[in-house]
Amino acid sequence: MFDQAEHIFEAPLQYQNFISGEFTDALEGGVISRESPAHGRMVSQYPASTRADAEAAIAAARESFDAGRWAFDYGGERAKVLREVAQSLRRNADDLALVETLETSKPLAASRGEVLFAAELWDYAAGLARILHGDSHNTLGEDMLGLVLREPIGVVGIITPWNFPLLILSERLPFALAAGCSVVVKPSEFTSGTALMLGRYLKDAGLPDGVCNIIAGTGDQVGQAILDSPDVDMVAFTGSTRVGRAAIAASAGNIKKLSLELGGKSPSIVFADCDQEAAIDGVIKAATINMGECCIAGSRLLVEASVAEAFQNRLAERLQELRMGDPLDPTSRIGAIINRAQFDRIAESVREGVRDGARIVCGGDPENHQGLFYPPTVLADVKPGMSVARQELFGPVLAVMPFGDLEEAIGLANDSDYGLAAYVWTTDLSKALSCSRRIRAGRVWVNSALQGYPELPLGGFKQSGNGRETGRYGIEEYTELKSVHLHIGPQAERWVEGA
Repeated sequence: MFDQAEHIFEAPLQYQNFISGEFTDALEGGVISRESPAHGRMVSQYPASTRADAEAAIAAARESFDAGRWAFDYGGERAKVLREVAQSLRRNADDLALVETLETSKPLAASRGEVLFAAELWDYAAGLARILHGDSHNTLGEDMLGLVLREPIGVVGIITPWNFPLLILSERLPFALAAGCSVVVKPSEFTSGTALMLGRYLKDAGLPDGVCNIIAGTGDQVGQAILDSPDVDMVAFTGSTRVGRAAIAASAGNIKKLSLELGGKSPSIVFADCDQEAAIDGVIKAATINMGECCIAGSRLLVEASVAEAFQNRLAERLQELRMGDPLDPTSRIGAIINRAQFDRIAESVREGVRDGARIVCGGDPENHQGLFYPPTVLADVKPGMSVARQELFGPVLAVMPFGDLEEAIGLANDSDYGLAAYVWTTDLSKALSCSRRIRAGRVWVNSALQGYPELPLGGFKQSGNGRETGRYGIEEYTELKSVHLHIGPQAERWVEGA
C-alpha cells in the first residue's frame, strides 16, 4: 500500500464504516478529517457517523447474535477466523503501522511492534475459542445432574481510545468474538484508521455478516447510542475515569454489564539496592512510552531517599539522550502529542505543579520546540497532595517523591484514586513480593517495565475501572453463566397432592 511514507501526504486515505458485512459511508454523508499531529497535514478521512448509523450497526449485531450461527458455532470454526485475522495483521503490519504513526504520532517502530503484538492476541484468543467450557455436578443425588453452561453474553459494544488504537481493540474484540458474541466497535474519532482497516480482514477471514460492525464517529453520537441501546448487552470502554463515570450512569437505564479500563497514576518504586542503570532505563520507558499518553504510564517516581538526588539527576541526563522528533525518523523515540488541547493540558499541569512548589529538573520548555512536541519532564520536590502527584497528565511528565522505608513506599504507592499498574525496582525478593502483594493495582512489574503477554490479564483497582481483559479471564468477561437442573428418571414426588 505504501512504498514510501510521502505518498500518504498526496491525498488523505478514505475509510468507510463496516456494517453487516458491507463497507458504507455515513448515512448523512458527513466526514471526519484527521491531521497528523507531527506533520500538520491531512492523512485520513472517516465517516462522521450519527446515531442512525450506530442504530444500524447495533441492529445488525443483534440480528446476527439472535440468529445463533456464530454464537453457537463450533469453537474450532471461530478459531479459524481469528487465526486468519492474526495472519492478515502480520501480512499488513507495515501498512497498519504507518497509519497508526501518522494518526497518533508514535514512532514507527513502536507502531509496528504494537501491530505484531495485536496479532499475538488474536492468535491467543483463537486458542481460547476451543477451550471455553462450563462445569458439571454429579453429586446432587441419583436423579439430578447439574450443568453449568458458559454462554456468550450477547451484543457487545467496544469503545476504544486514541492512544493505542489497534492494540487496545485487540485486547477486547478477539476475546468477545471467541466467546461467540456479536460486536459493535467505535474507535476514537482521532485514530479510526486501523480499526476500519480491520473490517476488511474480518470479511476476508469469513466472519459472518453482522457479527462485527465497525463505525467511526464521536462519543456523543455513536458512543452514547451504544450505551443507551437496550439491544447492547455489554459495553467494554477504555478511556478516562470521567467518561467512565458517564458510562456507568448511562448503563443504569438498561442495566448492561460494563468492563472499564480507566485512568491511572502508576508509581515506579525504586529501592536503593536495585540495579540503578536498569531502573533508570525502565523508569524512562514507563514514563515516556507513547509520549506518556498511556494509562499505565509510570508517572509517579517513588525513590528511596538515600539515592533520590543522584537518581533523579542521572535520570535527567539520560532523558537528554532521548531523541524527540518526526515519528517517521527511525531514531526518534518521542513523537508529538495527539492534539493541541491535550498539549495545552500537559503544559498547564506542569505550570500548576511549579506554582504549587515543584521544581523542574529537566524539560518543561515546550516553547523551545516546534509543533506539538512536549519534552520529557522531571519534577522534583513534589508532595503527595499536589495535583501533579494525583491527576493523570497523559504526557511525558514524571513527578518525583522520596520515601524512607518499605512501609512508606507502599503507602505512597497506594495514596491514589487509581490502581492500574505499578513498577518495582529492587534486588531484595522480600521487598519485591511485599510490594507485589500489597500495592492495590491490576498489574505489577518487578525489575521490568511494560512487557506484555497475552496470557496475563489486565485491568484496574479503585477508579481505574473494573473487569479484566486478556488471558483466559478475558474470554470469560464476555460470557454469562447458566445453571441447568436436569432431572433423570420418573418424578418421585408431586408438588400438588394427588396428581
